[in-house]
Amino acid sequence: MEQKSDFTPLDIILPDIIGDQDACIAKLESLLQSHSGVEKAHITRTEDKTGICVHYNPEVLTLKQTQALIALSGAKLSQQFQHMSLHVKGMDCTDCAIIIEHALTRLEGVIAAKVSYSGSQLRLEFDSNVISYKKIAQKISKLGYKLSDQNETKTWWQENRELAISLFSGVLLLLSWIIDKYNPGLGTSLAITAFVFAGWLTFRDSLQTIMQKRFDIDVLMLFAAIGAATMGLWAEGALLLFLFSLGHSLEHKAMDRARQAVKALADLAPKTALINRDGVEQEVPVETLQLDDLVIIKPGQHIPVDGIIISGTTTVDQAPITGESIPVDKQAEDSVFAGTINGDGNIQVSVTKLTENTTLNRMVRMVLEADTQKSPTQQFTNRFVKYFVPSVLVLVVGFIFIPPLVFNMPWGEAFYRAMSILVAASPCALAIATPAAILSGVARAAQKGVLIKGGMHLENLGRIKAIAFDKTGTLTQGKPEVQSIRTLNGDEESLLTIAASLERLSTHPLAKAIVDLAEQRQLTLLAVEDMQSVTGKGLSGQLDGKTLLVGSLRLFETIPAEIEGSVSELESLGYTTMIVKHGDEWLGIIGLADTVRSESANAIKGLLATGLEKTIMLTGDNSAVANAVAKKVGISEVRANLLPEDKLTEITRLEKELGYIAMVGDGINDAPAMARATVGIAMGGAGTDVALEASDVALMADDLTRLPFAIGLSRSAQKIIRQNLAISLSVVAFLLVATMTGFAGLGLAVTIHEGSTLVVVANALRLLRHQ
Repeated sequence: MEQKSDFTPLDIILPDIIGDQDACIAKLESLLQSHSGVEKAHITRTEDKTGICVHYNPEVLTLKQTQALIALSGAKLSQQFQHMSLHVKGMDCTDCAIIIEHALTRLEGVIAAKVSYSGSQLRLEFDSNVISYKKIAQKISKLGYKLSDQNETKTWWQENRELAISLFSGVLLLLSWIIDKYNPGLGTSLAITAFVFAGWLTFRDSLQTIMQKRFDIDVLMLFAAIGAATMGLWAEGALLLFLFSLGHSLEHKAMDRARQAVKALADLAPKTALINRDGVEQEVPVETLQLDDLVIIKPGQHIPVDGIIISGTTTVDQAPITGESIPVDKQAEDSVFAGTINGDGNIQVSVTKLTENTTLNRMVRMVLEADTQKSPTQQFTNRFVKYFVPSVLVLVVGFIFIPPLVFNMPWGEAFYRAMSILVAASPCALAIATPAAILSGVARAAQKGVLIKGGMHLENLGRIKAIAFDKTGTLTQGKPEVQSIRTLNGDEESLLTIAASLERLSTHPLAKAIVDLAEQRQLTLLAVEDMQSVTGKGLSGQLDGKTLLVGSLRLFETIPAEIEGSVSELESLGYTTMIVKHGDEWLGIIGLADTVRSESANAIKGLLATGLEKTIMLTGDNSAVANAVAKKVGISEVRANLLPEDKLTEITRLEKELGYIAMVGDGINDAPAMARATVGIAMGGAGTDVALEASDVALMADDLTRLPFAIGLSRSAQKIIRQNLAISLSVVAFLLVATMTGFAGLGLAVTIHEGSTLVVVANALRLLRHQ
């Protein structure tokens, strides 16, 4: 008995995972294959879904039993291995993210913990058989932070507490200076009170850092303030902490602006939906919607779900998801996305994704977590700060003792300058320079329909020197049509019937075009057995006891001159050819052609204007077709007749030659080449889960003209990051010299220091206006 197989989408089996590289995938495959009757279980991709394909023995398992086994295995893994994306309250410095990651990854049972300071997000994976979520939350609480619902409404005090306390300490400090002239005792008391209020957050964060056996910027500031206090300079210490806390609070306000640019996307989707359940219309919270629920959407309303239109026609403004400026016509069987806006038609939509898995929510989650994938600059900065801070402490200790002992400097003056050096060398601006730019850049890209899945990819996108394109579905519409049918024996309908009978068993676009034409002509297809795919060449099967072959020239060992001549003629016209052979009889040739996307030529022109060195087409199609398309769109180089592994080889060669290269494809057959490239760019992120999972960058609207914008944005982000680093390091260098020579004291040092932090954040926010 031959094997049978069943395909189940991954988001149904394991709804909490992001991407198909998660460790739970291997566990699922292993668990399924351990059951009697399951021959093989593996990940596979269809046109718009990634799922698990299970090959089973029908003598041992029925289809229903296999499907139940898949569901049970997924439920078991989902229950044991928890995946969560959580909002973290209380992070007020970049080192907070490092503290949380360091503490959680040391807990037994925590598999992964990635924290984004700029997005205030924690991506958590843990084994619930070993550790509970409650214990993890308690650990975070002990560190001084809190897990919360990122959509919760904050009171005015919660929004402004940090700034209000900082300003209150500033008022106390001002009063202490005024009163000190008339009542020194009261003035000092007010300065001490200002010191406590201004320094409470710094003290809390520093304590947590020291407990984790680390040193960071807050520690430097706290030591400097305590040093001033030990010298009796309470007002100086309070001024330092006041300016530091004020700078921090203003920095957080600015960062919140970038976060809100992302979270505003999530607010586009309504909180309730009008559904028709059991024949009764009722309004329910979107969180309670179930798969296949029928949602009624009236003209002008925001669409609350991802789904398929069951009835009605309309136009939909998809700009919030795809960045398209023109509304798109929609009818039955078309997809719609949560957060988009219905036009003037009444439609009913069947829910295809639960609220947490809608394209909109996944976009928001990915953008907020983008900082967990550190960019090269960010990785360098983190390493630099890790070693720089302890070096500063050593320098400060040396400055306290060496000048008095060697140069007879008064101890008090040496200590004061050492505290000023602590402030001068604190790299606050350096630490925030890259995360602020990354969050702003990724948020702006999302607003324009380009999903960039991490700071690393944002930076790398601006470094690429060449872009390789798949042809079908990327430069072309990916929907070829039959243009020519040439028969050798029999009539057109007979040839088309036989070819379609085999091709209907394939998901390839060329096969679909042949089958579609056969269905249009209402042809009765035949039963073909033992279908097999010959990768990159064609299909074979058994019809009436004879071998049936449909494919390109490469599928056949020898070709009659008549066939070869017709193939050459059709290919010279830009057609892809499919040869049909039944047994020993050559039946004929089918010529197909794809339609070039209308925007492809403008996109290539825009890319070349950005300074790219090369544009390359990588395709499995023949040279004549590939060159015809390349000429139309302006591609400079063509590599044709490539198998999937050949594309991977070409990407590897180009990477060695040029260093940085991007691969643009549909996220399915091109996944290996996209993964190998510096940046993998997928078409149609809004329409396919595959594109969101397999790529580094997804063009949500299937629009290649977004690529020049994305590369320009990336280069602007790189420029701003370099500017921020230059500002940060220049200020540190200047203040180090100024404080060591006595030119600047604590007050001036902290003023310039905090000013530089606000400058780099404001500079990063310019990316939110990038065009």
